[in-house]
Amino acid sequence: MEQENAPHYTGHRDRLRQRFVQGGAEALPDYELLELILFMAIPRRDVKPIAKDLVARFGNLAGVLNASLAELQSVKGVSETTAVTLKSIQAGAFRLLKQEVMNRPVLNNWQRLVDYCTATMAHEKVEQFRVLFMNRKNELIADEIQQRGTVDHTPAYPREIIKRALDFGATAVVLVHNHPSGDPTPSEDDIDLTMAIMAAAEPFRILVHDHLVVSRGGVTSMKSAGMI
Repeated sequence: MEQENAPHYTGHRDRLRQRFVQGGAEALPDYELLELILFMAIPRRDVKPIAKDLVARFGNLAGVLNASLAELQSVKGVSETTAVTLKSIQAGAFRLLKQEVMNRPVLNNWQRLVDYCTATMAHEKVEQFRVLFMNRKNELIADEIQQRGTVDHTPAYPREIIKRALDFGATAVVLVHNHPSGDPTPSEDDIDLTMAIMAAAEPFRILVHDHLVVSRGGVTSMKSAGMI
């Protein structure tokens, strides 16, 4: 039973928590799931308008969590503490996804690997070039971002990638980079770079399993597309 002098949003919070407990995340739209998160950061305020403003600004829950601290704080009602809370939720999700794929056979957990790459890279505003390193059992042993580039170009150097593979004792790699434009179609430069890395890897018997191009519009496997 609500107290007579309780703020008007107290009952709403309780009902929202109950819906989550009974129906899980699928029972809530993005802005209500965001409300649950904001309850922790803003305990004494109606957070529904803030949640709706965040979703309106960034498109959906993924867009909110992938926004920068500065972008989040540009929304009325979002303090640094609130922005850090949101980014910590994102960091925890990324850590969970990474732990699901590390030290496990990549080829047996391919979709989880793609999900991890999509979550961590699809919303990036500049290109990143990531290399996933595997051992003889095709277990993922290291994950490194080799380069961060401009909005539409990332320099990646084959010799540096092979050197890192040798440092880790890796026998195979998966290359991954993102297209901030939202179009996952590999460019001619992407294909040429992949060929150069494969040529540099061959003398060391390091296999390039695939090159994934990740974007908000989807993921392209260059191997599946017959490009390599």
